[in-house]
Amino acid sequence: MLKLLFIGDIVGRPGRDIVNERLAGLRAEHEIDFVIANGENAAAGSGITAAIAQSLLGAGVDAITLGDHVWDQREWVHEITRIEQVCRPANLPAACPGWDHLIIEARGFRVGVFTVLGRQYLAMKSECPFLCADRMIEQLRPQTDAIIVEIHAEATSEKQALGWYLDGRVTAVLGTHTHVPTADAQVLPKGTAFMCDVGMTGPYASVLGRETEPVVARFLDGMPRRFPVATDDVRLSGALINIDPGMARVEKIELLTVR
Repeated sequence: MLKLLFIGDIVGRPGRDIVNERLAGLRAEHEIDFVIANGENAAAGSGITAAIAQSLLGAGVDAITLGDHVWDQREWVHEITRIEQVCRPANLPAACPGWDHLIIEARGFRVGVFTVLGRQYLAMKSECPFLCADRMIEQLRPQTDAIIVEIHAEATSEKQALGWYLDGRVTAVLGTHTHVPTADAQVLPKGTAFMCDVGMTGPYASVLGRETEPVVARFLDGMPRRFPVATDDVRLSGALINIDPGMARVEKIELLTVR
């Protein structure tokens, strides 16, 4: 049995610290073969930098995915092509820099991973995630033994719809972006693992990783404020998947939470 851990949105220094401190032990304890992590909020809650990406890779992450905050850090547009283990969303315009997928390997088993942005309530210019997934699956199928699709989206309906659309065609469809782990981890009828949101890796005494007071105040009066990253109740959250390498089929998916 092969095991894959998909870590949800890493938020700021607290999220990075728990990955640095706990991931090596988790890999050993659960005999994890692959670790994929969404790092789009790793730099002070918005975006990522080359130095942060390298630190996460050094901590034991095999592949880093990104989302709608992909370009928030000014220098990242120039840095993204220097790190081969990082990919940006596949349904961004083709002119955008960076890789649209990654392939990682362990014990002779190859896993392809790519991210699609949802289009409901997200303002980024992006291709239809369903049609993009079709194209990416056709591209990756000859090169891989399993395919992991991340849908970085706001609407649970869009995430669920993509899961059903891809059931039986990919190994897993995993949601990110909303930062709250959902209680719907399941293997769909045709064998694809699904979870609407794998959760946030960062401070849970917060509003989506940010200090509560300024966020609440913004809801009350609508005035602009800075939203610093919170610091308390830090957790690592992700989906742990067991894959039968002979069938390239998921045997089990569960939420993994480390406090």
